[in-house]
Amino acid sequence: MSTGGSRGPAGAVSPEPPTPDWLAPGPFLRGVAWHDRAKDRLVRADPADGDRLPWETWSRATVPVGVRLEGLAPGADTLHIRYRAFPPRPADELLSAGAVFELWQDGEPVCEAPARPGEDRTVRLRLPASDGPFTVHLPVPLRPRVLGLRATGPARSAAAPAPAEPLPRWAVYGDSICEGWIASRPSRAWPAVAGRALGLDPVNLGYAGSGRGEIASAQQLAALPCDLITLAFGTNCWSGSPYSAPLLRETTSAFMALVRRGHPDTPLLVLSPLLRPDAEDTPNALGATLSELRRAQEAAVADRIAAGDRGLALLSGAPLLEAADLADGLHPGDGGHARLAGAVAAALRAAGFVPLP
Repeated sequence: MSTGGSRGPAGAVSPEPPTPDWLAPGPFLRGVAWHDRAKDRLVRADPADGDRLPWETWSRATVPVGVRLEGLAPGADTLHIRYRAFPPRPADELLSAGAVFELWQDGEPVCEAPARPGEDRTVRLRLPASDGPFTVHLPVPLRPRVLGLRATGPARSAAAPAPAEPLPRWAVYGDSICEGWIASRPSRAWPAVAGRALGLDPVNLGYAGSGRGEIASAQQLAALPCDLITLAFGTNCWSGSPYSAPLLRETTSAFMALVRRGHPDTPLLVLSPLLRPDAEDTPNALGATLSELRRAQEAAVADRIAAGDRGLALLSGAPLLEAADLADGLHPGDGGHARLAGAVAAALRAAGFVPLP
């Protein structure tokens, strides 16, 4: 599957030992939701509230999808990243192609380097001649933990966090499509693509196999500081844990109401389920087709808008993708994620939630 765009040399992995000039990664990290201090890892659900989540939601929350490093390294030609990584789980088989560190600059991929499981490894990435800010997407299938980073070059060089004002924080809740399945790289998932286009800091709260409007997730999202919210769930309510149309309508209403308790005025976009050819007109175990579930969710949003929620907007998922965009009949490939990102970005602009270009 093509990753799109041009790519530079692959970089390298080496057992380079740590030196005193390694920088702590914290100031460079973006897209972070919560820190599980007991296990010293970044997670995508509140570890203090994990017991209320379904097992599959918490399992996916331990995969640091969307977490990135952003910084500057003027005069440097190489970025070194120390990390610890773990063998991929069977559930991440479809994401295995993304087990790389990928460096971007000026909205384009520059180079990437393969990642390997291990306790203390170092990866080297070639920096372009430009001194502008860089972004490094992590090898999320390996659940990496960044231990340190530094920059080197012909002259004395140092890496530093990007000094710009913090970008608006965009929390995106959903299922496996939101998480990025099955884009070829984490950088190609639609929240990442739309975030770059809009100048946002996306915080990915997509949970593969889950993301069905769980009440605990709504309450956690309500407590998470952010400037913009998108909800994109409902596909998993057709299968796995089937919902009836009335149940999804009430679930969507309850989810929005709980989010509004913490974010009464935060702009909120709801993206209803995308095209799924095998489910559109096929009843699930409770007799609901995906088309009926979509209409039920959209009705819940319309009800709330009619009741006076002026910070709420709806984007119907039905017309956004075609069957050819779905790499496996369910999840979009890179092209589908790009189309979806464009549609979401356009909807956010049309609603006045982000500035026009």
